[in-house]
Amino acid sequence: MATLRSSGRRLALAVLLAGVPGVAAAQRPALPTAGLLRVCIDPNNLPVSDSLNQGLENKIAQLLAETWHSKLQYVWWRQGFGYFNRGLNGLYCDVDITAPEGMDIVATTKPYYRSSYVFVYRKDSGLNITSLDDTVLKHLRIGINMIGSDGDASPPAEALKSHGVVGNLVGFPPFFSDINPPGAVISAVADKKVDVAIVWGPIAGYFGAKVQAPLVMNPILSDPKTGIPFSFSIAMATGRRNKALRDSLQTFIDQNRDKLDGILHSFGVPLLPLADSSASAGASSAKTGR
Repeated sequence: MATLRSSGRRLALAVLLAGVPGVAAAQRPALPTAGLLRVCIDPNNLPVSDSLNQGLENKIAQLLAETWHSKLQYVWWRQGFGYFNRGLNGLYCDVDITAPEGMDIVATTKPYYRSSYVFVYRKDSGLNITSLDDTVLKHLRIGINMIGSDGDASPPAEALKSHGVVGNLVGFPPFFSDINPPGAVISAVADKKVDVAIVWGPIAGYFGAKVQAPLVMNPILSDPKTGIPFSFSIAMATGRRNKALRDSLQTFIDQNRDKLDGILHSFGVPLLPLADSSASAGASSAKTGR
């Protein structure tokens, strides 16, 4: 079971942080400079970030720069393999705003928010789904983000397969682009193209507020049958050796919790109590080479 839990955690994090690999071609590695805050950020990854400063990471980075009286400089970098290791440890940027708690390849703060995957369905559907054990899932069209050549590598797909839910999944690409917008799976619920979706909470909350149909969003905290985690605590990160900067970030978080919560709420992020993170399946240290 320990191996399965570890595998499930890596799979869940892959979808949580997935993207098309890329590099910050116009940037060069350099040591941190006083008065300059370099933040690695994806230019097309709403609701997390974008090049028009519309994402929650953009807002948090701006608050951080203002608090530290520093010039904010974005290092545009599509998320993918090596995003954290090369970006932070390779000295392309100083800070990443969204990192899994306890990621051992970099230095992370304590988490500043916790969220989960959620069931999303129309309020007028008559459904009341709160668990992956619900047998009604075998009879519904279920929208999920799929990864891998056979689509089975995403956490919802793997978990549903273990629960005997097969043949009724409707796949949506996990990678963000104008052709495949991340909100498509939420629009499919609103337009009755699928009956229910299983989506990472921040994506569901942000795009759910933009559709016309009233939606229900029920959190999935874990799946005891498979051990796959569905809830995660999110921290900020610096290079592995830059503990001083990590500690400064922690001070910023501690002193600006209300403002950070305000930003998250404004993006519709469904928040779980941080106090519960140590007891949840998704809270243990994430060991990954991302």
